[in-house]
Amino acid sequence: MPDRAPQPVDRQLPTEEARDLISLVREIAQREIAPYAAEEEDAGRFPRELFGLLSESGLLGLPYDSEHGGGDQPYEVYLQVLEELAAARLTVGLGVSVHSLACHALATYGAKEQQVEHLPAMLGGGLLGAYCLSEPSSGSDAASLRTKAVRDGDDWVITGTKAWITHGGIADFYTVMARTGGEGSRGITAFLVPGDAEGLSGAAPEKKMGMKGSPTAQVHFDGVRVPDSRRLGEEGQGFAIALSALDSGRLGIAACAIGVAQAALDEAVTYATSRRQFGRPIADFQGLRFMLADMATRIEAGRALYLSAARLRDAGRPFSKQAAMAKLLCTDSAMQVTTDAVQILGGYGYTADFPAERYMREAKVLQIVEGTNQIQRMVIARHLAGPESR
Repeated sequence: MPDRAPQPVDRQLPTEEARDLISLVREIAQREIAPYAAEEEDAGRFPRELFGLLSESGLLGLPYDSEHGGGDQPYEVYLQVLEELAAARLTVGLGVSVHSLACHALATYGAKEQQVEHLPAMLGGGLLGAYCLSEPSSGSDAASLRTKAVRDGDDWVITGTKAWITHGGIADFYTVMARTGGEGSRGITAFLVPGDAEGLSGAAPEKKMGMKGSPTAQVHFDGVRVPDSRRLGEEGQGFAIALSALDSGRLGIAACAIGVAQAALDEAVTYATSRRQFGRPIADFQGLRFMLADMATRIEAGRALYLSAARLRDAGRPFSKQAAMAKLLCTDSAMQVTTDAVQILGGYGYTADFPAERYMREAKVLQIVEGTNQIQRMVIARHLAGPESR
């Protein structure tokens, strides 16, 4: 059996423009991202200059309106771009997804004047965003957040700490959920906070098992003053805004997971068709062939599910249940596929000389971020059987 080089994913894209876009992304990934991924992840370096290139190339605002500097691309296309980027380096794919998540509140709920003032720089001006919902004491129970925003004349004064913030401490802007009213989900309001606001600071990045190049940190708000013109949506609407953003963001995580899984499968196929034992490639052995077949099937199923959910979103139809399903299936599949890739490479898979172990470490976090997979099961069950009895 001859060695087989993995082929690019054969994508179903709606337009010639989308095909050209994917070609551009693959070129950037092969030239600017993949060759440096292992070294930069090992060193814990965040590729900020690369995000400048992505912004110049129009890749940080793809799903938003061109009126404000976006790319006018449907989610069906945007998510496949994320998948390509994540396959080259998860820090990049996830970073683009988080940036898009941080733009959602303004692009969807902001007043026209706010959009005109801020969106062009956010979508195509080289800025990098972060999304601030979780706190040290409120992760899955996000509605219990404690960060407060108190009205002071025409301003709001924000005090509190956010946790597990991707791009925390380095972002140019933060979409922040803070409590402006009573307890529960109806007392939360969204704000757009500049990264250089006085009183805003990032803690030292967390030391993580994977994605070491992507800074994840607490962000402290020590009496940060923002004008009411930076409030997004109505007072008390913040939690609904947050959930709306997370529905879309979960599709981004699903696409990133399939990207990592695809990269792991490609590595496993390359190794299995070139590594020889007992006089023939190990890919000749049925046990490994079946593993590769199962890996590929999980990836195709996950890709089909996230694209199906994206098409619902693009059609303006409800997609919350499908987004939770896609996030659940794709990230669980990525964990299984990357684990199998390490197994296929054997001892080499456990070393940093090959990328399989990095893919496995990175896949784990995707089962946790933007709603753990246990939360996704709760969301799906509520759609099927209604809310839990109290």
